[in-house]
Amino acid sequence: MTELKSLQNHFLIAMPTLDDPYFSRSLTYICEHNDEGAMGLVLNQPSTMNLKQLLEQTDKALTVSDDKAEQIILAGGPVSQERGFVLHTEQPGWGSSLTLAPGIMVTTSRDILTAIGSNQGPDEALIALGYAGWTAGQLEQEMQENAWLTIEADEEILFNTPIHKKWQAAVNKLGVDVWQLAPGAGHA
Repeated sequence: MTELKSLQNHFLIAMPTLDDPYFSRSLTYICEHNDEGAMGLVLNQPSTMNLKQLLEQTDKALTVSDDKAEQIILAGGPVSQERGFVLHTEQPGWGSSLTLAPGIMVTTSRDILTAIGSNQGPDEALIALGYAGWTAGQLEQEMQENAWLTIEADEEILFNTPIHKKWQAAVNKLGVDVWQLAPGAGHA
């Protein structure tokens, strides 16, 4: 048996042939990948909500700075869409934040939302509702079926590329024309 290579802190780039309605042309950041499965956040699927609307649901008394009110909340995946995740640049003080890679953390702490809304949060943050999950061996199987390409995560794409351009930016970073790739797997 070969040793599992963790894809934590990598992007999953949906192949053009992946026709799943949720994951078609998706870019997913892998937060955790081990022998028990994988968990990630889809980075380029907007939800129907912005930060102001989300905060109004959690605490109507909160005020949101004008420059943060329209921040898009992502549809992070089809699993547990009522749960929130914040992928953010490093900032000490959030008790439930986990470091995923140097400078990148994830948290489910609700108080970080208030801080982000009042410009007291991390320099960069993506807020997602729900996540993408794979059981043990499922992601590896999908990769063998050529559903996904992977590259190491890039903070520029992660935090600074507009949502509608993230998939193409990741594809461009691969340095190949994905439209020229054959849909079937080749094995020697």
